[in-house]
Amino acid sequence: MATASEIAAVGVIGAGQMGSGIAQLAAAAGCAVLLLDADPAALSRAVASISSSLRRLAAKGHLSQAACEDSIGRIRCVSAVQDLRDADLVIEAIVENEDVKKRLFVELDKITKPSTILASNTSSISITRLASATKRPAQVIGMHFFNPPPIMKLIEIIRGADTSDEVFATVKSFSERLGKTVICSHDYPGFIVNRVLMPMINEAFWALYTGVATKEDIDTGMKLGTNHPMGPLQLADFIGLDVCLSVLRVLHNGLGDNKYSPCPLLVQYVDAGRLGKKRGLGVYSYGQKSSSSKPKSSL
Repeated sequence: MATASEIAAVGVIGAGQMGSGIAQLAAAAGCAVLLLDADPAALSRAVASISSSLRRLAAKGHLSQAACEDSIGRIRCVSAVQDLRDADLVIEAIVENEDVKKRLFVELDKITKPSTILASNTSSISITRLASATKRPAQVIGMHFFNPPPIMKLIEIIRGADTSDEVFATVKSFSERLGKTVICSHDYPGFIVNRVLMPMINEAFWALYTGVATKEDIDTGMKLGTNHPMGPLQLADFIGLDVCLSVLRVLHNGLGDNKYSPCPLLVQYVDAGRLGKKRGLGVYSYGQKSSSSKPKSSL
């Protein structure tokens, strides 16, 4: 198994905002990156976004023009899981659905090298259960990046029940190689950050739902009253309301406490397709036309 400094090839699955950001970090750290997505348009958008981001950094003097172009050149787009067979580390950043992730891990287990580490960017799903889909549970670990990955300084590492000390040490060192601060969580629902954050977001939805205050006053109160950079409702829009709902359901099901039960207004918004900034409409409107109708009633 490669050490952190020896990780030369990184597979990233999912070319959305999280996956493209992770790919950018790995490429800038000197790794060959295989960015996998079944959607060619998503791959094109990801490469354009990564190139733009790196060139902005070069323009600001944060890296040289040569390093910028070298990083872009290290990224290769692929469309089949088999293309990741020689990766030293594979990080999945696909939909937050346990069954879908497990099916992917079954495939990865079959086609990657025996030494390959398999990591999930899940924000709440049990690493132990994902690892159980493989024949290498000691080499499965959680690497929870935060959005957007190139900007946010944190990676939350989650050890499954069988994750080896060697894999943990390698992934921790590799995360630091990416320039990140690392926190470590045991494999409990929501881990550290979402265990604390999602109940706050949910409570903000309850405050909106029950008419305590307007969305603007709820967010302004938390920004100026608790020194948060953005309010919980705006943050939910940036995370994605569907992601917030998914995490809350994991917390509710995993911990069995009704305090994690999702607010009906959050459920209604997701049912209506109001998923947040990525769709142009969530709690707030972002100047894009929504493809779905508004909920029948909202505050």
